[in-house]
Amino acid sequence: MLERIKKLNLLEKARELVRKPVFLIGTGLLFLLLFSAAGYGVWTTQQPPPQPIQFNHSVHVGLGVQCLYCHPGAWRQASAGLPTSGKCWGCHQQMANTKPEQQKLVEYVNSSEPIPWVPVFIQPDFVYFNHRPHIAGGVNCETCHGEISRLTVAEPIAGQNMGWCLDCHRTTAGDDEEKLIRLTDCSTCHR
Repeated sequence: MLERIKKLNLLEKARELVRKPVFLIGTGLLFLLLFSAAGYGVWTTQQPPPQPIQFNHSVHVGLGVQCLYCHPGAWRQASAGLPTSGKCWGCHQQMANTKPEQQKLVEYVNSSEPIPWVPVFIQPDFVYFNHRPHIAGGVNCETCHGEISRLTVAEPIAGQNMGWCLDCHRTTAGDDEEKLIRLTDCSTCHR
């Protein structure tokens, strides 16, 4: 009986505490802080990471350089790969390279150090993605990576998630039931 009275007293004290404005304001601030931190976390995943060289895609695409020239891995493997200093130097050794970003390339080449590019389009570990079937299926790079020709530095695409991929797979399958099953089966992208 004494324990029950103690529990009731403790419950009554808890109710009194919850009714106090200080508790309500504190709880509200805590939720606001957590919500803000989550929002900031999502925002940061949508920002382009700092790159060692501010590679200007629009200039290179404007000169007619094809995506697969710098990212040849897309033909053969899951990762498209990032260009090596040797790949860049193949063209740039024929230029004056007077601009600051070009000078950075020259420094990497002269020091024989690889350019420490930071990947922009990263899939979670639980997702299996391979460029090859997409290229074989006629999917253009711009379909998933956006209008890179209008960008200086590559940026992540907002909203690029599982639902986004599934919508594309469903559209691609059209009325072909067998293709729809194959393209929307979980094991297609999750192994």
